[in-house]
Amino acid sequence: MSSSDSKPRPRKGGPSTPRAALDALLAEPAGGPVRRALWLDELDQRFRPLLPPSLAAHARLANYERGRLVFVVDAPVWRAKMRLAAPELLDAARSIGLDAAELIVKTTTPVIASPQSDRKAKPISATALQALQAALESLKDPESTGSSGSP
Repeated sequence: MSSSDSKPRPRKGGPSTPRAALDALLAEPAGGPVRRALWLDELDQRFRPLLPPSLAAHARLANYERGRLVFVVDAPVWRAKMRLAAPELLDAARSIGLDAAELIVKTTTPVIASPQSDRKAKPISATALQALQAALESLKDPESTGSSGSP
């Protein structure tokens, strides 16, 4: 049997198609979180045009559950503006069929590189270097060093 015979051959229209993979991903029960994420994304897309234009670029619908709309914004100033616009935003949510009674706005924290990621390796001290060399020497095979006792 040649090596080319052992390779799997792609099937046309079989379960390896992207659509079949998506269907498998959405299958019960594991697909619940994925379906919910897709539904929230669709809801965000429907809600976005209803936001005041100045807020739309800075806010994203993060969750809707039991009458609570949860938005995430990228700075505290947008959180304050969202809270001021709460009555209008709740009315807008009701206009698209949500039974919204409360608006919660959370602010994301910016990702800042930690100072540790910029650290460079410190040079090794002479004492540490000697200790390391001694440790390496102790690991060598005694027969390979030529001290086997032969003349």
